[in-house]
Amino acid sequence: MTENILTHKEMEALRQIRNWIMHKGYTPSVRELMAALGYRSPRSASLIIMRLIRKGFLQKKSAGGIQIIKGPSDDESRSYTVDVPLVGMASCGRPLLVEENIEASIAVSTKIAHPPYKYFLLRATGDSMNKKNIKDGDIVLVRQQQTAKNGDVVVALIDNEATIKEIHISDDVIVLHPRSTNKEHKPIVLTRDFRIQGVVIKSISKI
Repeated sequence: MTENILTHKEMEALRQIRNWIMHKGYTPSVRELMAALGYRSPRSASLIIMRLIRKGFLQKKSAGGIQIIKGPSDDESRSYTVDVPLVGMASCGRPLLVEENIEASIAVSTKIAHPPYKYFLLRATGDSMNKKNIKDGDIVLVRQQQTAKNGDVVVALIDNEATIKEIHISDDVIVLHPRSTNKEHKPIVLTRDFRIQGVVIKSISKI
């Protein structure tokens, strides 16, 4: 039974591997994992990888490298999180330029930020989406993707400015709708001259 229980170091190694996959799209090398864990020797990272393989959490791929095949137990899952970058902010009123610098890295449960998708966090401003429970100052968790379906709440980039709106798509026009108790907010009508940055998965009250 203890063979499947992760030590603190093994949990941290698994978390770092998962973070690496989420942010970079591939697993770290032994030396990259060594640096991420603060080890001085690649042998230490190699040994911890071997222990995770032996315990059934990782496996070697035929083409080389490793992959995660199992998460920790329910008891361990409370600390099973991924670091998601908080980047700039987006307006829920008028489009506001997104600052590309990362303000912080926030641990988010993988129960809502599911690997292998990539995510980022934005701080919303304004009240144009308060009917969707996105309020001024809230943090929104966004799954990175360039497509969306009707009714999704998206982060859209218009002339390098980002806004959070509900998207509705027809053959020749796209409308970004506010969902607000404030009647001053109006829909934004577009053709195809914009980009979807991602789909909002969850709104988190002010952090």
